[in-house]
Amino acid sequence: MSFPKPSYSRNEVNKAGRMLVAPNAAPDDWVWAYDVLTNWRASHGYPINTFQATWRSKLKRIDDTALIAQRLKRTPSILSKLRRIRSMSLARMQDIGGLRAVTGSMAKLRLLRTDYKRSHFTHELIREDDYVAKPKASGYRSVHLVYRYRLDSAPDYSGLLVELQFRTRLQHAWATAVETMGTFLNHSLKSSEGPAVWLKFFSLCSSAFAYVEHTTRVPGFVSLSRNQTFMKTATESHRLSVPETLQAYSSAVNAIPGGIQRAAYYLVILDVEAKSVSVESFSREQLESANRRYSEVEKNLGTDGARQAVLVSAGSVEALRRAYPNYFLDTDEFLYHLSRLKLAATEAESEQMHRFRRSR
Repeated sequence: MSFPKPSYSRNEVNKAGRMLVAPNAAPDDWVWAYDVLTNWRASHGYPINTFQATWRSKLKRIDDTALIAQRLKRTPSILSKLRRIRSMSLARMQDIGGLRAVTGSMAKLRLLRTDYKRSHFTHELIREDDYVAKPKASGYRSVHLVYRYRLDSAPDYSGLLVELQFRTRLQHAWATAVETMGTFLNHSLKSSEGPAVWLKFFSLCSSAFAYVEHTTRVPGFVSLSRNQTFMKTATESHRLSVPETLQAYSSAVNAIPGGIQRAAYYLVILDVEAKSVSVESFSREQLESANRRYSEVEKNLGTDGARQAVLVSAGSVEALRRAYPNYFLDTDEFLYHLSRLKLAATEAESEQMHRFRRSR
């Protein structure tokens, strides 16, 4: 199998990034810049494929039920990041090529992270962000390791960045709900953009989940006790009709289309307005065709967020849905954990009332 190689210099890549977000780019310039971006993104396929080999072997030893997936960042997400972070340049964007592991517990997440950091290979660890120890104000919790790819046998890819992302199933369920709600609100809630009431709810809910996992609470809610956090989350969930809203969205797309065979790569296309998902599968030898198709589809998606596409590798078809449930509007696991928070809040409230009565 042949992987695309970078065809442009870092300076040209950065120039293309500036053109793509410029308000008045000439049509010919924009076409050239889009081609550069397409090649640059596709070139990350080789490094993430290499990392995935060690990734899978480590996961198998630590958590054989963990999910693993790889993806190339969506063009709208790349452009949004370039616009949002004015100092960002395309050539040094760290998460264009990414791998995700979803573990069953915090203990296993920590083991995987430690095992990976102790690995002896030529790639350079250039950044570590522990959003579990220090959650983002948005409520985002995960661990990211960013490596600069270095391999003498593959000099064409030297210097490309690969982001490894570690999540627990609870953190993954929360992130899925945020992305799903953001899809229907047509706001990037995960980037702290959108209605304040929804941003606050998900931040609060994440702080409640942090209590469940015995980790650091989310900024803005650290003064609340466990019971206060649970009860406030339950109250806000009821006020915003969170379960009813997410269940209505989830019912729009309730199954992976039939006839999809196990493949190396899947192109997933979500159409929110039509309430449908389509999946195109590609073999390992069809990677070039998959990247070309990915680029073609993205050009025709529109800018309103009603249609979204992503090219991923997740192993089995069922693993695809479990690793990227937001593309199937599947928030069942989040709603399950939310219901457990509500139950705990009810029990805490009852205990408070009981203590109050006994004290009178």
